Amino acid sequence: MAKPLTDQEKRRQISIRGIVGVENVAELKKGFNRHLHFTLVKDRNVATPRDYFFALAHTVRDHLVGRWIRTQQHYYETCPKLGLDMEELEEIEEDAGLGNGGLGRLAACFLDSMATLGLAAYGYGIRYEYGIFNQKIRDGWQIEEADDWLRHGNPWEKARPEFMLPVHFYGNVEHTEAGTKWINTQVVLALPYDTPVPGYLNNTVNTMRLWSARAPNDFNLRDFNVGDYIQAVLDRNLAENISRVLYPNDNFFEGKELRLKQEYFVVAATLQDVIRRFKASKLGSSRSAGTAFDAFPDQVAVQLNDTHPALAIPELMRIFVDIEKLPWSKAWEITQKTFAYTNHTVLPEALERWPVELVEKLLPRHLQIIYEMNQKHLDKIAALFPKDVDRLRRMSLIEEEGGKRINMAHLCIVGSHAVNGVAKIHSDILKNQVFKDFSELEPDKFQNKTNGITPRRWLLLCNPGLAELIAEKIGEDCVKDLSQLTKLNSFLGDDIFLREISNVKQENKLKFSQFLEKEYKVKISPSSMFDVQVKRIHEYKRQLLNCLHVVTMYNRIKKDPKKLFVPRTVIIGGKAAPGYHMAKLIIKLITSVAEVVNNDPMVGSKLKLIFLENYRVSLAEKVIPATDLSEQISTAGTEASGTGNMKFMLNGALTIGTMDGANVEMAEEAGEENLFIFGMRVEDVAALDKKGYKAKEYYEALPELKLAIDQIDKGFFSPKQPDLFKDLVNMLFYHDRFKVFADYEAYVKCQEKVSQLYMNPKAWNIMVLRNIAASGKFSSDRTIKEYARDIWNMEPSDLKISLSSEPSSGVNKANGK
Repeated sequence: MAKPLTDQEKRRQISIRGIVGVENVAELKKGFNRHLHFTLVKDRNVATPRDYFFALAHTVRDHLVGRWIRTQQHYYETCPKLGLDMEELEEIEEDAGLGNGGLGRLAACFLDSMATLGLAAYGYGIRYEYGIFNQKIRDGWQIEEADDWLRHGNPWEKARPEFMLPVHFYGNVEHTEAGTKWINTQVVLALPYDTPVPGYLNNTVNTMRLWSARAPNDFNLRDFNVGDYIQAVLDRNLAENISRVLYPNDNFFEGKELRLKQEYFVVAATLQDVIRRFKASKLGSSRSAGTAFDAFPDQVAVQLNDTHPALAIPELMRIFVDIEKLPWSKAWEITQKTFAYTNHTVLPEALERWPVELVEKLLPRHLQIIYEMNQKHLDKIAALFPKDVDRLRRMSLIEEEGGKRINMAHLCIVGSHAVNGVAKIHSDILKNQVFKDFSELEPDKFQNKTNGITPRRWLLLCNPGLAELIAEKIGEDCVKDLSQLTKLNSFLGDDIFLREISNVKQENKLKFSQFLEKEYKVKISPSSMFDVQVKRIHEYKRQLLNCLHVVTMYNRIKKDPKKLFVPRTVIIGGKAAPGYHMAKLIIKLITSVAEVVNNDPMVGSKLKLIFLENYRVSLAEKVIPATDLSEQISTAGTEASGTGNMKFMLNGALTIGTMDGANVEMAEEAGEENLFIFGMRVEDVAALDKKGYKAKEYYEALPELKLAIDQIDKGFFSPKQPDLFKDLVNMLFYHDRFKVFADYEAYVKCQEKVSQLYMNPKAWNIMVLRNIAASGKFSSDRTIKEYARDIWNMEPSDLKISLSSEPSSGVNKANGK
């Protein structure tokens, strides 16, 4: 009789239950071996774990390809053991770090939901050769290393050279009787790479298409006969640099020419691709030239994910007017109906304002189109508000003060039929403050679409223990309908279930503490409270407030070592933009405080502080399921939404936070008494701004705050460099836009309530279950359904696409667009 497998052995086996549609086990094995031998040219004697990963990835991709092709056609018309360690193979896969912070991750969740909801949707972006940098901590400071994520290849992508497209830059504009022409341009080619995006259990596989820049063969070779051939070939790099590296700024605008090139490159290639596909469709090919594009907005919806793709608006106008020869008014009507704009930030330093001079040099025709758009827009405002010159200045697409600049948010609002924020409070701030003039003019244009997260990745994949417990109680349907989590409220009195939820958390904490010990050589107690703040390092996110609380806890332990103290492991992680001096200094402060706290024998295991190096999606999948307390402590009115807050809530962490972003709606869903809400509200911040924020007053009035600041200021945490944190302390006293001291007292008191509840495991677990049960609203499926119905005029489909190779009969259009 065979010996039962241990948990460790079970984990080392590859189960095909999770690979939907793999009916034939022998086929899978055959496919795996075929790729190992013929794709990777290896056998089992010499194959490495990476070879096994690629062989498995190619095999899975093979099984996706049939569904992928059938999905695109549709828009137009048991457990074998391979003896491999699945966890080891998962670790080999590189993170595709193609975004900054939450915005790129949100897009990934949205793609997952669009495929799961059966929406005919494409995600477009740039295939950066180097993604967001890898963060190393050296001597407590952040050091950036290039993220060469493609160095071993990417088994999921397929290059599509047959769809390569030209993108034009520079040149000049010629006005002729036949129309306007953009001539003498420099051409860069956009090579698409397609990645399959599978829906959950519905056979749908959508496409993410990423563009890579390539130099044409004649690039810089026009003067070949008199020039330097070698130099001309080397100069091809200049063209290909467009897709070389992701700019690592989050919530900060840096007006560099290469960045503007990237923004135009992705929209120019994408719109050509969209128009090609439209013309190939029945509706695009069956009409006369004059009416060919009338159906365009009924077939195509383009959602602008912040202002980075704003140039799509003048680019579509250029295509319609200059190439397709549509009259301006008709082109403008179609363009407005096609685009919708999502705003993701209210921070003034994050809003894109491109210098007119730069746009004129790089995209001369687009500047002319923007000027014409602006003139017609201002004529309309002037007719409605005669003599209100200040309103014209405020609403113009061109800002005049301190050099002419194009306000890209204004361009998006004027060129779109819908504008939305990403949480109720954020959308209200947009309507009542940031874009007040525009919302008064067109109130119906402004909407709210609260962000969401995909439960497939952020529950099923990253926390299988919790997912299984939930499925046992309420069934598996909640993975596609997260609102069903409210059924868990029936089990608030079920002590066994509460204990099981607590056990899963404990297992996750144990696993993560082992990971930390291995990776960071820090020994932590899995029974301590895991208090976690992971997100980009930014003053508005107030990692400094968290750090001050750690210093305060440290001082309390030192003052009275015998007093009861609830053990905590405080974990802070996140990347700072390479040029953001203050954010880097904040990291140095956290690591310096950690050095003192973690090595003080009087503190022992009561308090540990860990800076989590190189925070990224694959690390989030480990830390989020292990977290007890989620820190969401931005100054009220600064965080548009946040999505980490939702991930923690779904995974059974309790939230300490301000009434900011989606925290407000989380408190609405779970009841404010089930979150640890503290600090100023939006109106309190406004009142304090009006009155004048004086940090010194809080410092003088609060002895514990004064002690902590004095220690930082006088070098207690940096004895070799006593002045190290002078700039940081000076900022807190005189230039702190985010008012850390104003919320310090309320934050520390709220943290005391957290510790008190943690000492009562049953009460804590009941609150955890209430939060999990209330997190259903925050599925990206709900968000995408709202976009589809309210903005894109589409209906989600629960149709399961047939896997037969026969074309489906009578289907020529999916879901309206």
